[in-house]
Amino acid sequence: MGHLRTHRALTLAGVDTTCWALAYLTMLSYRMVDGGDFDRYPAYHALVLALLSAAVHLAVSWPQRFHQGRTIAGSFDDMVMLARIALAVGVVVTLVNLPLVYVPRSVPPAASVTALVLMGTARGIYRAWHERQLLFASSGVSVPVLVAGAGDAGQQLVRSMLRDPARRWTPVGLLDDDPRKRNLVVGGVPVLGRTDQLAARSVTTGVSEMVIAIPSATSAQIRRLADLAFEADVRAKVLPGLDDLIDQGVAISDIRDINVADLLGRHQVDTDLASIAGYLSGKRVLVTGAGGSIGSELCRQIQRWDPAELIMLDRDESGLHSVQLSVSGHGLLDSSDVVLNNIRDYDALLDVFRTRRPEVVFHAAALKHLPLLEQYPAEAVKTNVIGTANVLEAAQDVGVDRFVNISTDKAADPTCVLGSSKRVAERLTAGVADSASGTYLSVRFGNVLGSRGSVLSSFAAQIAAGGPVTVTDPEVTRYFMTIEEAVQLVIQAGAIGRRGEALVLDMGEPVSIQSVAEHLIRQAGRPMKIVHTGLRPGEKLHEQVFGAGEPDERPIHPLISHVQVPPLALGTVRTEATVTATLARELIDAWSSSQTQDGVGVQR
Repeated sequence: MGHLRTHRALTLAGVDTTCWALAYLTMLSYRMVDGGDFDRYPAYHALVLALLSAAVHLAVSWPQRFHQGRTIAGSFDDMVMLARIALAVGVVVTLVNLPLVYVPRSVPPAASVTALVLMGTARGIYRAWHERQLLFASSGVSVPVLVAGAGDAGQQLVRSMLRDPARRWTPVGLLDDDPRKRNLVVGGVPVLGRTDQLAARSVTTGVSEMVIAIPSATSAQIRRLADLAFEADVRAKVLPGLDDLIDQGVAISDIRDINVADLLGRHQVDTDLASIAGYLSGKRVLVTGAGGSIGSELCRQIQRWDPAELIMLDRDESGLHSVQLSVSGHGLLDSSDVVLNNIRDYDALLDVFRTRRPEVVFHAAALKHLPLLEQYPAEAVKTNVIGTANVLEAAQDVGVDRFVNISTDKAADPTCVLGSSKRVAERLTAGVADSASGTYLSVRFGNVLGSRGSVLSSFAAQIAAGGPVTVTDPEVTRYFMTIEEAVQLVIQAGAIGRRGEALVLDMGEPVSIQSVAEHLIRQAGRPMKIVHTGLRPGEKLHEQVFGAGEPDERPIHPLISHVQVPPLALGTVRTEATVTATLARELIDAWSSSQTQDGVGVQR
């Protein structure tokens, strides 16, 4: 067998030649026993055609590098290629034998099938031996592991582990909940049971690590498996999700520790690429709040669709530097793709719109920290309300084709300044949609993993400091999504949304903040106290994505709901240059709940 690895091409060619000889001798003997004439068809006739078959076999396979390692011996691809070559050889030799009748005419086709079986069997025996050698190869540093998931990804991972020269991991068994896989053996590694039997199987196999090899697993499934691993005192690792593994195979290099996005944000997004390309490719696209968490990811994903121009607008010069660095590969800040501008300044904003003439606008600029806006509601009015009105009016002035306002789940039956101000922004967008030539709509979603100032950032900082970890209430729940997933759906929503609507992104099931804190503490590997501080003013115990009377209708995309928003005319949003906190609260409450549509423009 070692000779095969060292001199693969010559060895395989010799094996195939031998198989052809055995096949012809066997089929000729069988034909003669069945009433043939041994004198007319001596054995050397069969050997001559066997040599001819081997020569044709080599002539066909050598240019394709078949014997030189183009396919893995004994693999499916190897067998398919072998069958094609055997078929070609059989056709050629059968045609040669027809006029000569060197052997009975039935022998070449039958010998070709027999040779294929013999060559395939030889390769299968080698592969089985080789995988068994790999499975039981000794290594002082190899870590025995269980693999959760016996699907394609799990099988690829097991084989990748077995082929790894460094032998970092040795798979000793698979776990899978599919009863059809209970007798499956992959490269000598058997399925040992269901995932809920992890504790028992970890004891019998002596493993201390498990790899979750289910790229399509949801965050709830990952949390369940992580909990099982914790209870079994087994360290859990994971393969990335489908989006990260697309167009490439699974390898041991993909294994990593479980992160927060795995526990909370595994939402499989089905993106209609054609519709996105239709409204972004070749268009001038402007993003407000481009330096923020959502805005910067919007810019990165929009850039993939080859817009004619991507205009990144923000009042934060550091944010613009970061987003330009991630999108363009440099942060020189000397090009026209970055625009330093405050959406509160209407005249300067209008000048940007009239100069750059954007065709598609994503409005992500906003103040978003709930407790801070409870203290300073006037700032919420100036940015989230008046600023949005400014962007809408400038977009209407230049005839923007499509306008997408980024909203929040807190706008559904709002109880805080943030939610109420974003509800006003939704209504203003719907109001402009009634008269504008383009399509104006809003997109509503909840907490985004990795965004600046999120609860997870606070947890990470508290855990790094040694605790305690603060949770407002043990019963509080929130919706979560990764930035990448949320932005994919925002862009998709921009393609399918109809004027005046608010599109609500499916965030999956709400997650207990208490359980999130417990998961993060477990991952830190040290005990830590959780302190409950109580809900802050304006906070809800359980967030909702739909307001009263808003039905969950999904006519186009399975993860996007369409709700109607009562319009509010821009002229309704009238205020003085200086807005007091008390006045701001009154204005926001009135605007978010009123049904009036008077006026035509924002008073300044």
